[in-house]
Amino acid sequence: MENTSGVGVLDKVTSILGTLEAGPATLGGLVAATGMARPTAHRLAVALEHHRLVSRDVQGRFMLGPRLGELSAAAGEDRLLAAAGSVLAQLRDATGESAQLYRRQGEVRICVAAAERLTGLRDTVPVGVTLPMKVGSAAQILLAWEEPERLHRGLQGARFTATALSGVRRRGWAQSVGEREAGVASVAAPVRGQSNRVVAAVTVSGPIERLSRHPGAQLSQAVVEAAHRLTEALRQP
Repeated sequence: MENTSGVGVLDKVTSILGTLEAGPATLGGLVAATGMARPTAHRLAVALEHHRLVSRDVQGRFMLGPRLGELSAAAGEDRLLAAAGSVLAQLRDATGESAQLYRRQGEVRICVAAAERLTGLRDTVPVGVTLPMKVGSAAQILLAWEEPERLHRGLQGARFTATALSGVRRRGWAQSVGEREAGVASVAAPVRGQSNRVVAAVTVSGPIERLSRHPGAQLSQAVVEAAHRLTEALRQP
């Protein structure tokens, strides 16, 4: 095996992931490509599947799993945060409302950047605060494009439905009215990484009395444009 590290199990795992980089493979395909014994290849592939580093396609073949995309997104977080300050400030100035950037971490979402409305009644979300994945427009965005099993699990106990998330995917943005906090409305849009995976959600939030019960009508375009600017920042070489 080329490029061996001397740690056998890690070399084998890397060989499996390297094989799947070219596309889905059956167990027999993994055995042929890696030269491993069939029981070894199966044991390691199933273990990788448990940790979401490997998953299966509709034909049951092994393929690279969603955890790799999450790790890749985390590696790009510095670039995301470097661009977020100016983009959120522009979004706040364009809408007159507080703007936030959320990333998912396990079963919660974390506010990783924010630009607060300077005066008047505002929705203040401190950087570093964790919020549930069951309520709010940002939670809808961070869940809507997940793989089916994780999406189904995330909907259990949520204030929004599968039908609502279908609408989010169709429109490209989400809104919530009084979901996370009584009297607060918000609009969110997805930030996508290199693999087109949703890695963050840009949000504008404020009191319902200003944003109305249909905040997307007036704010979605500005929020989507801000999300696109952050997506472009992540995709720069």
